[in-house]
Amino acid sequence: MSRAPVLVASLLCAALGMGCRSAEVRPAAPSLAGTWRLEAADKLLPDGTRQRDYGAHPDGRLMIDDQGRYVLVIFKAERPDFASPDKSLGTDAEFRAAGLGSSCHHGTIRVDLDAGTLTFLIEDANFPNWRGQKRVSPFELQGDVLSWRVPARSDGSVPISIWRRER
Repeated sequence: MSRAPVLVASLLCAALGMGCRSAEVRPAAPSLAGTWRLEAADKLLPDGTRQRDYGAHPDGRLMIDDQGRYVLVIFKAERPDFASPDKSLGTDAEFRAAGLGSSCHHGTIRVDLDAGTLTFLIEDANFPNWRGQKRVSPFELQGDVLSWRVPARSDGSVPISIWRRER
């Protein structure tokens, strides 16, 4: 019996085995698809203190579909009503309170497990300067709780969003 076929078979098995061992087995990216309710909309100040960013009882939803399309809305609960039932008759102060008391945008979202980041590709927003912007945020997903930090604002504060998956 020739040793050549046995040697070739052994080398082939070893090569295949090494290939299988060296192939990295990666966990599947967590699915964020579904509806999330806002639990907190805070901000971390440059001195390290944490404050409410949208009042004591902010409201909001984050909805993500299976293709990564999302809609995000955050509202400050303490926004005052307009004096007129006609929105077009609002005062400058009413529009300012409504604008600063909300954050809304939509687009697509990507998860990068290696970097631990979410990338929001914003198609449109209530703050027009965000249209077409890409925002990358570090995130944590612990069970049904998703949180991330938005890049620092011009005042140095860092917004923090905390969401709970609705079941």
